[in-house]
Parts: sequence; structure tokens; C-alpha cells
Amino acid sequence: MNNKVIYSLVIMLSFFGVKNLDACTNYLVTKSASTDGSTFISYAADSHLLFGELYHWPAGKWAEGTMMDIYEWDTGKYLGKIKQASQTYNVIGNMNEHQVSIGETTYGGREVLYHQDGAIMDYGSLIYIGLQRAKTAREAIKIMTDLVAEYGYYSEGESFSVADPNEVWIFEMIGKGQGQKGALWVARKIPDGYISGHANQARITTFPFQKKNDWNNPKASDFNSPDVISFAREKGWFKGDDKDFSFSDTYAPVDFSGARFCEMRVYSMFHKVSKEISDNNAYWEYSKGNVIYDDKNGYASNRMPLWIKPDRKISVNDMMGFMRDHLEGTELDMSKDFGAGPYHNPYRWRGLTWEVDSVTYCNERATATQQTGFVFVSQMRSWLPDALGGIFWFGLDDAASNVFMPMYSSITKVPEKMAVGYGSMMNFVPDAAFWVFNQISNWAYTRYDSIHPEIVEFQDKLESNFIAQTTEIDKAAKTLYDKNPTSAVEFLTDYSTSTGNNTVMEAQKFYYYLFTKYMDGNIKRPKALPEGYKYVSPYLNQPGYGENWYRKIVEETGDKFKVATPAKH
Repeated sequence: MNNKVIYSLVIMLSFFGVKNLDACTNYLVTKSASTDGSTFISYAADSHLLFGELYHWPAGKWAEGTMMDIYEWDTGKYLGKIKQASQTYNVIGNMNEHQVSIGETTYGGREVLYHQDGAIMDYGSLIYIGLQRAKTAREAIKIMTDLVAEYGYYSEGESFSVADPNEVWIFEMIGKGQGQKGALWVARKIPDGYISGHANQARITTFPFQKKNDWNNPKASDFNSPDVISFAREKGWFKGDDKDFSFSDTYAPVDFSGARFCEMRVYSMFHKVSKEISDNNAYWEYSKGNVIYDDKNGYASNRMPLWIKPDRKISVNDMMGFMRDHLEGTELDMSKDFGAGPYHNPYRWRGLTWEVDSVTYCNERATATQQTGFVFVSQMRSWLPDALGGIFWFGLDDAASNVFMPMYSSITKVPEKMAVGYGSMMNFVPDAAFWVFNQISNWAYTRYDSIHPEIVEFQDKLESNFIAQTTEIDKAAKTLYDKNPTSAVEFLTDYSTSTGNNTVMEAQKFYYYLFTKYMDGNIKRPKALPEGYKYVSPYLNQPGYGENWYRKIVEETGDKFKVATPAKH
């Protein structure tokens, strides 16, 4: 194969299939890369049909021989039964009482590997069963890989973020297709002081192959399935030395869609914390979809690294900001082109690609997107007991318009306004968190440049207060914990549930305010009531569409709307 740059969208239609472009974004931060020694992972569960709610599995003990039913997370389809563990742990959302947290993004990969008759374990079940059974990140990886080996892997290719208070891992898996049970997979620990990310494109390339996984060695930083390379050789997908084998380039080669719609979201984080990337435009052409393939094995040769060392430490507030990105500050900033409309809206309604005169074009796929069901930043802190150390910062709907609320991972119930079953995608419940934040975001889309700055102020006020309160909440909980751990968990449960419910009600009032102020294309402000008056009209501003947009109307319509000048006599 000759070296060449791929600029065309046509490659999206190759036999590797179009990526699941509804799906998700994860960012990963190690202890020494954070401002306070926390580990972080973030996750946006992006699907137009996913109703956002906060999951909860209470801790439990189970009799020998107990079986559990497995239902596919995406569809609710019954898949089969597996053996239950003797003990399971409390799980809040995607984080458990031992501060283990797991996120994911679907990358798909080779379609021939998607389906495996009789398989029981889908990716969602792996996540939530792993959380119910694991005390550490590496234990979660072992549990998840053991489950697919025993029961088969039901899903497409997946990238997982798996973290605990001390370690952060990226873990990628794909099935073996029909005729073979289980999955092919690689797990790599992010070096301390570094950060990573994944967004619907497999990212692990070369790795140190382990003939046998040494799970009990705390220094082990790489694990893999024993046949991850030999399987590819048998299929004729790889020839060469083991050291040159790339998991991603073999099982999920990057193409235009993988770079532009997926890797671009990783770039959007990397360039904010690395001058080497931002100043030199490193990996920019690649992220735009201009993928270069080498002559030796057809692998992409201009890819971003799996992890980078940031120039500065990253805070929980930074993590929230990363999840709110619309490619601002780049040439692909979606608020700057004609599609943004007169109010500079950085969103595009799907589909993701569209045609004019048989030519295919694309919308951008930014991190913050309208189809988010829920989003989180999990914060894991090694200097506190597990019951106090894990904070699951949780939000509903579009990250750019929601509020991240602190849910401690040991709490024994969740706020009722975001609990499972409180509303659904086709059942509007006015004070359900998902619907409240959707009202805010969808109202903002109508006049973004005016409404969104007010949302940012609302977010900043609440989130800054939550972050500032954390020290005092931790201190009070630690005092209780030293005397009675159960009392500490009860205290944190009361704090998180009341904070969550109160935030939703504050957000609902905020929406009423926004609707009142911006309805009918007007912008109104209250006016003081003069003495002697019963009523006074508010100040009224009718900003219209702005000069630039009016010019575009004239360019398109000519004199169609021109007001005639009276003839002179």
C-alpha cells in the first residue's frame, strides 16, 4: 500500500462499519496528574433513546447456588443466567463503595466479530456486575474478563475506563464472532502523572504481550487475553513480530469517522492541557480525519498517543469543563459557521452526515451533545476511608447545560428525582431530573448566545458551592466514621439525596425564570414598581437576528423583503 492521506468520507462505509456515533466519551486522570491526588474518570452516556437516571444496587450476601438473570443493558433483552457471587457491594451509578469506577465507549470494530450465539455477557452487564464484585480496578478487569471467558461476550467492541483511588486503566475488548466463545482484549495501566481518553475509537495500539497474566503482581501494568495476537494471525489479519502488533489497528482500524467524530473528542481534552499539542497543532490533521497509513501493515501512522503528560494539574472542575466542550477555540468551533444560526448554537440535529448533490458532508461530534442521557465525573481519593473517599459527580442530559451533583459512593439510596423509574423517555414527569435539565438545555438551543451564559452562571454558582463544601462534609463524615461508620454513611446519604433533590428543584425554578424572560423572541427584565402604580410592564428588548444574519438574508433573497421608498413628487 502506498502512503496516502485519506480525506474522503467514503471510507466510513468500509467493511469495518460506521461507528456507534450516538455513543460516549471518557477522560482518565491519574493521581499525580490531578491537583489533589485524586484519580478521575469521566463518562457521558450519549444516546437519543437513553433516559438518564441514577442507578443503585445495594450490597448483599447470597446463598451458594444463587443464579442471577442477565438482561442486555441497551435493550432489556433477556440473555441468560450466571452464578451470583457470595457477596456484592453497594453501587451508586458507575461507582462502588470501594471507590472502583467504570465507564465505557463503544467502538464497534470488525463486524464479523460482533455476534456470538449463546453469549450472555453484554458490556453493560460487565460494568455493573464488575462494580458489584470488585474492590480494585485490576480485580474488576479480571472479573470482567473471567465472565466473558465463561459465559461468552454479547456486544460489539468496547473501550472501558476502570479506576480506583490508586490506579487508572484503559481496557479494550472485542468478541471472537461465531464459533468461538469469549473475547479478545488488552488492558493497560495509565502511567502515574499521565492522562488518557477514549471516545468510540479503540485506542490501544502496540503493548507488551503477556504470555501469562500475573494478576497478583502489584507492579504488573499490562494484561491481555492469551490469543489476542494468535487469533488475528489465524484470520490472516496480521503478519509480523508480536512487538509490532496493534490491537486497535487490527481489530478496529481508524478511518475518517474514527478520527473526526471520535478521536477529535480526545484531542479536545489533550490540547487544553498540552502546549506541545496546542501550539504545534500536533495531531490536528489526524483528528480532522486525515489519516495516514503506512506501507508495512496498513496501520495508521499519524495517530495520537494513548496517553500524554499534561503541562498542569487537573481539578474536578477541569474535568467538568472537559465534558462541556464544543470544539471552542478550534477551526471546527460549531458556533461560528452558518449552521449555528443567528444565535450561534453549537449543536447540529442528527443525522451526523448529510448529502447535497450526491456529495456527503458531516456535522461535528463534540463532547457536549444534545443526546446525553447522563454524565459523570468520578473522583476517587486514597487518603480517606472508602466510605468517604468516592464522590460520583452526577449530571443529567447535556453536560453543557446541567449541574454536576455530589453523590458519595457509599450512600444507601439515591435522590428520588433521579431514581430509576421516576419518569421515562416516553413518560414526562415534571420534576424528574432528566426532564428538568432537558427543559433548560432545549430552551437554550433556541437562543443560545443569550441564554447559555446565564446557564453557565447558574452552574458555576452551584458547583463551586458543592466543591467548596466538600472539605467540611468530609470532615464531619470522618468524625462520625471514627466513632461509627454506619453513622457516617447515613450522614452522607442524607447530604447527597437532599443536595440532589434540592438541585433539581432549583433547576426547575431556573427554567421557569429563563422561559419567562426569553419567550416569544423577546428579552424582558423586571422594572421597579413606581409609587402609586398597581402594575408596570417590564423592560423589553427585541434584539432580532443581528446584523450579520440579516446580511445573509439579503444575500439570499435580494430585494424580496426590501421596504419600498416613497416616490418623490
